[in-house]
This record gives sequence, C-alpha cells and structure tokens, in this order.
Amino acid sequence: MPTVTQEQQLTRWVHRKGAAVRVLAVTSGKGGVGKTNVTVNLAVHLARKGHRVLVLDGDMGLGNVDVMVGLTPARTLADVFAGTHTLEEVLARGPEGIDIVPAGSGVARLTELGEEGQLRLLAEVSSLPTPPDYLLLDTGAGIGANVRFLAGCAQEILVVTVPEPTAITDAYALMKVVSRQCGERRFRLVVNLASGRKEALDVFRRVALAADRFLGVAVDLAGFVPRDAAVGRAVRDQSGVASRAAGAAYAALADTVEGWASGFRQKGGPQFFFNRAAGRVPAGAETQGG
Repeated sequence: MPTVTQEQQLTRWVHRKGAAVRVLAVTSGKGGVGKTNVTVNLAVHLARKGHRVLVLDGDMGLGNVDVMVGLTPARTLADVFAGTHTLEEVLARGPEGIDIVPAGSGVARLTELGEEGQLRLLAEVSSLPTPPDYLLLDTGAGIGANVRFLAGCAQEILVVTVPEPTAITDAYALMKVVSRQCGERRFRLVVNLASGRKEALDVFRRVALAADRFLGVAVDLAGFVPRDAAVGRAVRDQSGVASRAAGAAYAALADTVEGWASGFRQKGGPQFFFNRAAGRVPAGAETQGG
C-alpha cells in the first residue's frame, strides 16, 4: 500500500509551479499501424512549440521508441525495475530535446507489470525533479494488462488505426475493453496511412457510430496522417521525424492536442493513476469529465 508521503510527493510533482502535467496515452488495437511513429512525431512537434515533452515507452519488453530515433541507451526500464537505477538515470535525449524513457527489449518479465510494478513505475515518475508539460505514454498494441493500465492512467487516449478492416475492428475492441474496465467515456482517433481526408472521415464515422451505438462512448477525430514515403524514410534512417505531407499532418495534430490544454480532463493527472492502482479512486471519478 503506498504511503501518504508518496501520494503527497506525486501531487507536488503534478502541480509544481502551478502547471499540471498533461498525460496522453497513444495506443492501438492492432500492431503495425504506426502508433510509435505518431507518438514520436507528436512529441517532436509539441517540443517545437516550446513544450517540455517526456515520452515513456510503455511497450514493456518490446519497446522500440529508442530504435526509431537512432538511440542506443545504456539503461532502460528493465534497470529501473531491477532496482539498479532510477527513472531519471535512464532518461535519454531524443530529437528536438524530447526526453525518452526507453523500455527493455526482449525482457519477458516486463510484459505483465502487476500491481507492484505499476506502483513502482508511478512512484518513479513522481520522483522526476522537473515535470514535463506533456507526458506521452506509448503503449503496446492490443488489450493486455499493461495497455489497460497505461490507458487508465491518461487524461486523454489517442487511438491510432489505419483504413483496414482488421485495424478498425481492433480499434473498436480496444475502446470496448478500456471503456468497460477503466470507465473511459471518450477517445480521440487518429487515422494513419489514409489516402486523404475523405477516407479518414469514412473510417472515423464507422468507429464513432459503432462506439456511440454499442458502447455509449464518444469518439473525436484528432486528425489523420496521409500515406507519405517520407515516413518510411524516417523509419529507415532512424531519424524518427517525418517531413513533407506527413510532417504537416503531425504539426496539425500537435496544434489540436495543444488546443485541448484548457479542456484536458482533470482526472487528477498521475495522482489519479496512483490512486487507481492502489484501489482508492473516489466513486464516480472514472466517469467525470467524459
């Protein structure tokens, strides 16, 4: 059970200097839809707008944010959970000055953190001396326990999909599980690899109508990213940062996310997730601000 001191420390971290950390989970029901690309490029464009951004690679055991931006970190989250290093000590600096918490790759024990691991992660996040403006949680794909935990931690959940039946079906399935198990009432959708705005809107309408009709949750279109060879080149050269049409789409997505600033739902920031993991979420808190 976490102590009062830990909880107070977390509260101070979130609200230090009067600025709350904005926590956004980037997730997907299916792998291979470009979720990590979206995370990295969103982080870069938020940083270009003058924000401090921290990306936590939440694909525990199979993380690749560091690979995408050409980093070879000496330490990862595996070292944090092993107790040999703190979260601050494993931070790596990415493009445009974003901070990255690299996940261990090929570390099976990280794929299911469990309650103890969840509390450990939140305590480590709260120990960082300088809170970022934005904390982006790049989850794994699917509906596993770690994905559900990180999605439940976030104030906003950005679901990435592509215009393919399997990806759309899995995006809906993810929303279904997270809405039922985490009490989430609203999701933001990004349609990646779209041929254009029309196709993106078609995908959005399909997902939004099904979510409203069968789940009773709202889905907003956060944006879409067109098919662009620049994305593939960025992945291959490990720069992580797309240019041209995709770059403009990511910049627009950053504008949209920044526009949520006053409307970012105050579920309590990281203190909310800490209380959730400890089983101390006040009644009704999960559905407020949806």
